[in-house]
Amino acid sequence: MTAAVPLRPVRRWISRTQSSHRDRGETLGSIYVGVLFVAITGAMLHNQLTALFWPARPALTGLAASASAVLILALILMALRRIGPISLSRPAAYFLLTAPVSRRRLLLPSLRLTALATAVTSSAAAFALLGHAATRDTAPVALLIVTAALSGAALVLIAAFAQSDPRRATLIDRLTAFALAAALAELVAEAAGWTPPTLPGWPPAASLVTLTGALAVIVAIASFSSVRDLAHVPNNRILESAKTAGTLFDAAFGMEPSWVTDMIERRYWSTRRLTSSRPPARLPVLIGQDYQLARRRLPHLLWLAASATLPLLLTAAPGWLLGIAVLLGAMIAAGTTTATVKTDAGNPVLLRMLGLTSRQILIQRLCLPAVLSTAWTTAALALLQVTGHLPAGPWPLLGLAVGPLAATAAVRRARVGFVRNDLLPLDTPMGTVSTGPLVNAVAGPDLLLLGLPFVIAVAGGKPLSLSGVLLQAAVTAMVVRLYVTVSTSDDRTELTRR
Repeated sequence: MTAAVPLRPVRRWISRTQSSHRDRGETLGSIYVGVLFVAITGAMLHNQLTALFWPARPALTGLAASASAVLILALILMALRRIGPISLSRPAAYFLLTAPVSRRRLLLPSLRLTALATAVTSSAAAFALLGHAATRDTAPVALLIVTAALSGAALVLIAAFAQSDPRRATLIDRLTAFALAAALAELVAEAAGWTPPTLPGWPPAASLVTLTGALAVIVAIASFSSVRDLAHVPNNRILESAKTAGTLFDAAFGMEPSWVTDMIERRYWSTRRLTSSRPPARLPVLIGQDYQLARRRLPHLLWLAASATLPLLLTAAPGWLLGIAVLLGAMIAAGTTTATVKTDAGNPVLLRMLGLTSRQILIQRLCLPAVLSTAWTTAALALLQVTGHLPAGPWPLLGLAVGPLAATAAVRRARVGFVRNDLLPLDTPMGTVSTGPLVNAVAGPDLLLLGLPFVIAVAGGKPLSLSGVLLQAAVTAMVVRLYVTVSTSDDRTELTRR
């Protein structure tokens, strides 16, 4: 048996080799610029940040504040489950995971760093939530922030506990999804007009101190157990986390968000057991393929149907923000089946075998996204009208008019290729800005600008007339026709990315 070698000299040598080209003053200068930027921004936006995080009049009820806390914790746990939390960099996973070094010392830094980052994030979220739920003189702010930090550390330990066993991971993921759905349901119910029961005020300080101390003891014991079991984390789980972290870093450094979406798609389908089935014979072949894709993503469709209630959470926001949110939600709903468009644009072999032109392909690929986006928008507008947040008028018809526009935007977004870093940069007073990522980011959502009649109708606060519906329908029909005509042709098969 090979004896374990000391890990610290190996890490020191790798770090020194990787950063041999970097000047120490360069790193210190970057830290100085970052801290100075945060300080200047905080000083300039002090009043706005105060109004955002701690308004003069709290607007959340006690039950809504509790549901928001559960929602934030569930989102943090879901993010931890996707990223790790026990992970390594890709070089460390390649060279050190199978090396004769202590696995506990190898994996402990990632767990420690993740726990620290999660504790800080939970504390910041608790501070912002308290500002909307209580006044400064009634809430024990310092004690609750400490409790939030301990809760964040506990979430890291729960995610690490789930990472070691697939069955535990499945159970924790389902409980997290249930908690997320319950919290969103409570917030939506209040936004729809439900009056929640009044919760009692803050417990005595002694009780809060006791609860925080008990949580600290539980976290300490769980930390000891988690550190002891670090050596038993399977290699495939660590490698999966390393790939995820590496892909996120590459997408941020290379300004290429498509790498993240491709990773999510591949990981989703790699965990599914699929059986052969035929699409309905009456449907055209590509529409049938999209139908099969949507049918095999039934849980996603259920979440999509439930998300039609989320615009109710923005009824207190300005009307223009609500209109933009509904448009973006319709585009996201249409994107459920646009993964096939990416395949068509990147590999047109199947399309050549079918003998279809690019115009026929695009028309067929637009059908199911248009159905999904139209159904989602119509349901969202109907709920807003039923709950009294929209005036009288044929709002479901407006959803029918704007749905195909959102579907066209989603398909255009799916046809976008890699970021073009060869485009000329723009010189601005704040520095040089690369135009490639900007062009890539706006491709797709730029078509939503033609949903301006929809946004004006939602933000106006006046009864909707049939002429407003016809105006949006005419604009949508013009956009869809122009996009299909300009971006496709009857004499080629390739669905070029545009």
